[in-house]
Amino acid sequence: MSCSTGSESEIGTGISTDVVLNPATASESGSEVTLPKMVFDNIEYDFGEIAQGEKVVHAFKFKNEGENTLIISDVSAKCGCTVTEWPKIPIEPGASSEIEVVFSSEGKTGHQVKVITVITNSMPNTTVLKISGDVLTPTID
Repeated sequence: MSCSTGSESEIGTGISTDVVLNPATASESGSEVTLPKMVFDNIEYDFGEIAQGEKVVHAFKFKNEGENTLIISDVSAKCGCTVTEWPKIPIEPGASSEIEVVFSSEGKTGHQVKVITVITNSMPNTTVLKISGDVLTPTID
């Protein structure tokens, strides 16, 4: 969907990267693979109502509750109006961090839903975060 529609219901191309990036592979030793586990406090954030032109900043907090180091390989949004910042260093088991999302409402109107896709070395390797809310346009008297 276009960035200007305000609604993003499609995620990716429909091809799951789980098959390609699955860290659990066949092992001759028969030992179990221990994986990282990315657990978010919340995966959705409703910013309510904002005036057109305002920016919304939200931090999605997470913890690695797995038994191995978590590596975030990509965090992306489909729209250029949504920018992300994430830790580029490995997250050790038991450690916490956050993914910052900035939504710019410049030129937007009405209800907005923005999808952020997080790719990691955990299973499943894709987590979808969402921010949503309403952008109010100024009224002209």
